[in-house]
Amino acid sequence: MTPIDYFKLQAKNLFKDYQTQSPYTDEVNGFSYFTYSPKYFDIDRIFVECDWDEEDFTLMKAQHLFAMMLGFESWADLLKASDTELELAKLLWDNQHKIHLEDWEMYIANVEFDNKITFDAAAKMEIFKRVFVEVDGHHSPFGDYRLNKNTA
Repeated sequence: MTPIDYFKLQAKNLFKDYQTQSPYTDEVNGFSYFTYSPKYFDIDRIFVECDWDEEDFTLMKAQHLFAMMLGFESWADLLKASDTELELAKLLWDNQHKIHLEDWEMYIANVEFDNKITFDAAAKMEIFKRVFVEVDGHHSPFGDYRLNKNTA
């Protein structure tokens, strides 16, 4: 499966999880909420952290949100990315339990600044593989957006 096909599947799974939405009203305080019965993602966390409108969410918006969770500005930017950038995005997604995207971006920015260098996507991917993928023991304090690493 190509990275684009994989990301399309993940966006569809995110939308499927959204479709499990049920309204809930706190009868004591009168506030209305939504609850979910997700299969793939911690959708409550995603909507809170990304500040997305839970009432107007479509597959197209799920694709855009998923692209942003991968570090792209939009789904269109993801589609235009090089094969190396897509492979790195997939590695980052698959290893989010080891390092959060923002922490990775800060890590790379600090290494580039300290060494007065700018890495291309291939160099970033090699660093990521050597430092995070091939080394056990890393654990992101931010957790994982996936409910089950094997199915999401």
